[in-house]
Amino acid sequence: MRLILVCITAICLLNVSGAQTPQTPRFKVLALYENGGHHVEFTKVARVWLNKLAEDSGFAITFIQTPKVINDSFLSQYQVFLQLDYPPYNWGDTAVAAFEKYIQQGRGGWVGLHHASLLGEFDGYPMWQWFSNFLGGIRWKDYIPTFASANVNIEDKTHPVMKGLASPFTIKTEEWYTYDKSPRPNVHVIASVDESSYNPDSKIKMGDHPVVWTNTRFAARNVYIFMGHSPDLFDNDAYKALLNNAIFWAAGQR
Repeated sequence: MRLILVCITAICLLNVSGAQTPQTPRFKVLALYENGGHHVEFTKVARVWLNKLAEDSGFAITFIQTPKVINDSFLSQYQVFLQLDYPPYNWGDTAVAAFEKYIQQGRGGWVGLHHASLLGEFDGYPMWQWFSNFLGGIRWKDYIPTFASANVNIEDKTHPVMKGLASPFTIKTEEWYTYDKSPRPNVHVIASVDESSYNPDSKIKMGDHPVVWTNTRFAARNVYIFMGHSPDLFDNDAYKALLNNAIFWAAGQR
């Protein structure tokens, strides 16, 4: 009986101590997203999934809906910048300067999805040339507005962001952007889409079509993942593994 009482007391003391000492997160992620537009359903599901991943994996995540709050001091709090659903324009000069420094000086890692490659003149804004160079010197050209499924071939199976993924893996619903040229000469391609697997088929193709890549010319760990339109991506085990791997790799954890 005495042993039981000691155990109960110990548990009570442990609980009190734990309540007073919050756990330090492994790292902090800043996620930028648009709260509107036709990608909003993807973002809603992504936020739920990311919050659960952060809780289960012991990191912290903060969501913002505008880059206008970004400056050097603000970014210094985060080890990963996740461009969840936001284009590379309408940032403001202070945010642009802070982000470029963050990437060029390797102050943290970057994971960009989908809209991050919407490079060109949109909504009255000029193209952010530095960002175009960062993504391989590309400019957005076209997309498949009626959507198509397709197979994604892994080209670098040894890269940490592809850990546990089989090649090819299938993406069910996507717009499949095309660009004025392939980024391949200026980046390290990790995966590409097999345009012959489009279902339904489409005439909107670019030949060599990378969809996951990293630019090793910059100090920051960085990876661009084109796929990021449909909420059904979070029913896709391969996509969830890819995004999970990318976040931890960008944080220097893999």
